[in-house]
This record gives sequence, structure tokens and C-alpha cells, in this order.
Amino acid sequence: MVHKVSIVVPAYNERPTVAEVLRRVAAAPLPAGLEREIVVVDDGSTDGTRDVLRELVASGELPLRVFEQPQNRGKGAALRRGFAEATGDVILIQDADLEYDPRDYPRLLEPILAGDADAVFGSRFLGGPHRVLLFWHSLGNRFLTMVSNMLSNLNLTDMETCYKVFRRSLLDGMTLRSNRFGIEPELTARLARRRARIYEVPISYRGRTYAEGKKIGWRDGISALWAILRYNLGD
Repeated sequence: MVHKVSIVVPAYNERPTVAEVLRRVAAAPLPAGLEREIVVVDDGSTDGTRDVLRELVASGELPLRVFEQPQNRGKGAALRRGFAEATGDVILIQDADLEYDPRDYPRLLEPILAGDADAVFGSRFLGGPHRVLLFWHSLGNRFLTMVSNMLSNLNLTDMETCYKVFRRSLLDGMTLRSNRFGIEPELTARLARRRARIYEVPISYRGRTYAEGKKIGWRDGISALWAILRYNLGD
């Protein structure tokens, strides 16, 4: 029985967006009877993000649990900290950059609450509304998903999606190692190895340009490819 969902938000240098994202997370609809926990991990931000989070906590405006990494270590390290601090029966990952819409939470949670899934991925490529942007970035995502599928024997359409939701019990005994964006293929590979029942649902997506603050680049794509090979073939 699911009673609480922990929404884990890694944040690094997202001062312009983090407060609005957290307000949307706090206001997002949830299925009846489901408690919400918001766990924010500031990953050594240097642009004032940490000050914004401290102000939100001090004001009591939002029900947040905020944890501060002493230095920037990457999204994977921030998520590991967030997972360790989360107390919910289900964990939902939310980026702090306004690309993903918390109003999609009911759709993401429904297969788990219905007992059909152990994990749910929100796909940007299943027909949901999305900003038309960055062809090569989209192609790179699809390529990484294809390689991941070949090695994990899954048929995902969007392995790199931020929106991954899973039962907390899947973390029991799972050792995650990736510090940066390799956490996406690592989580996917480890869920596949555990024979988790994975569903995909369409989500809306408003991608950013690099001028607007997008951080992931071609070097992260190479690191993700290495992570796909490492966590599907070895480790």
C-alpha cells in the first residue's frame, strides 16, 4: 500500500527557476490519500540557489526538506543523497529547471498505485505536448535509448528522461555509483536487472536552449554511453 510519495529535486545553479518549480511541485495534484514529501538537494550551487532555498525554508512558505552538498558533485551524487533522505513508499525525480511539468504526477503515479508497475518512466517521445527544439539533442537521446535497450532488453522510448518514478523497495540493496548524468542509464540498467515492471507514459516537455540554462552537452552524452556499457555489461 502506497501512503507517501517523496519528490526528490536535485538543484545546481537554478536560481531563476528553483522557487517556481518548488511552488509547482507543492501545488501539483496527487491521487486522493497520498502524502507528499519534497526533498531538495542543493549540489554546491554558486549562483544564489542555496540562498533562495534557505529563504523558502525560513519563510515556511513550502513544506521542504533541504539538504546541502558541500561542493558540486553532479546530479547522480545529489540524487543518491536525496534517495537516502527520502521516507516515502514511492520516489519521484523532479528537475529544478521548469522543463518538466509537475501536473503530470497523477499520470506518472497511476500504474504504480494500480499495482501494475514497479517503476514508471515519463516519455517525451510518446506524443505529449513539447517545445520544438534542438534536433541533435533529441537524436542523441534516441541513440542512447536505443543502445540502452539493446543491452537491457527493454523497449523504452526515452531512457534519459528526468521523470523516473519507482517503489522505494527497489533501492534496497542497490548501490548506485554515478555522480553525473550517468545516473539515468545506471538506474535504468539496475531496474532492468531487478526485473522491475516498468511502464512508460507520455509527458509534456518544455526544453531549454543552452542560452536559457541547459547544462547537458556532448561530453555528458559520451559519459552516458560509457555508463550504459558499464552498468549493463559489467559492474
